[in-house]
Amino acid sequence: MTTKLIKVMAISSAISVMLFLFRMQWSGSFFGVFLIWNLFLAWIPFLFAISLTKNNAACSSRLKKIMLFGGWLLFFPNSPYILTDLFHLHLRAEVPLWFDLIFILSFAWNGLLLGYASLFEIQHFMKARLSNFTVNCFVGILMILCSFGIYLGRYPRWNSWDIITNPIDLLSFIFNSVIHPFHNTRMIGVTFFFSLFLMVSYWTLNTLINHKHHDK
Repeated sequence: MTTKLIKVMAISSAISVMLFLFRMQWSGSFFGVFLIWNLFLAWIPFLFAISLTKNNAACSSRLKKIMLFGGWLLFFPNSPYILTDLFHLHLRAEVPLWFDLIFILSFAWNGLLLGYASLFEIQHFMKARLSNFTVNCFVGILMILCSFGIYLGRYPRWNSWDIITNPIDLLSFIFNSVIHPFHNTRMIGVTFFFSLFLMVSYWTLNTLINHKHHDK
């Protein structure tokens, strides 16, 4: 099942890249190259999650599990972050607006699915060790933190790797944002409404998958 999922996501991602190449050939413009980079970043948490669950039986090192989980947690916001690339949807002379809509949506869709697929893997890993209530609480908190991470990436323009390359400034910015939340209504709005969207969409997808399993 895992191998099939990887193949499906690889094919779907390849189609998005083909749309970029088609657009580039059509328009002579490199617009959208950032989408390929963002899609690559969305693959990272997916691969971390797959590695954690696939090698769980053979992976006796607790440190290795912690590193894989930490890597997944650090890069997870990059997956739904691609949704914000819809901000780049504008009427351009070189291609019709409808094509750019499909073009950007294909990357956003793949990014969101890669994130949710990785979360399903992590959820399965955690349910073998923790209660359903604890796992569900974790997912809820994760969606809030992820939404805050989306805000950090889209507006102040922080990156996941800044926690390593520039940790003091990043943590200082986060600390100031948390203790003075009402100084930045945009942060509150982005975090709240993205959290709501991510929770509802994940809950809906999870319900659909479980409903299919129950039917079988």
